[in-house]
Amino acid sequence: MFENSGFGRSIELLQRSMDVSSLRHSVIANNIANADVPNFKRSDINFESFLKRAIDSEDSRPVLELKRSRERHLSNYQPVDWKTVEPRRVLDYLSTEKNNGNNVNAEEEFMASLQNQLRYTLMTQAAAYEFNQVSQVLRQ
Repeated sequence: MFENSGFGRSIELLQRSMDVSSLRHSVIANNIANADVPNFKRSDINFESFLKRAIDSEDSRPVLELKRSRERHLSNYQPVDWKTVEPRRVLDYLSTEKNNGNNVNAEEEFMASLQNQLRYTLMTQAAAYEFNQVSQVLRQ
């Protein structure tokens, strides 16, 4: 019913972002748990920049679009569907924090955990607000 509406898109974006936030929480917890393991390399989740690029590609139709005479010809406009964007787990193997080859900085991980928790709380409040708006419309 709401799939193609602004409400449906907002809720789906919030739901996907909250799922990624849960995944990021488990990755951060894994990093903290392995803070003293020799040669352990921390991981991170990349999602928001890919999602932004996909959403921006929907609106960035070029002024002059090339005409394709065959299916195999390349187009200069290929929007990315934001629903297909998946989070990517990235291993940071270039940096070293400690002499044992480990690159986990516990303070940075705790700070990332706090930011992630605050981001998740903000998204739950935004979802509650969206549902409250629909509830108010249905009551009137």
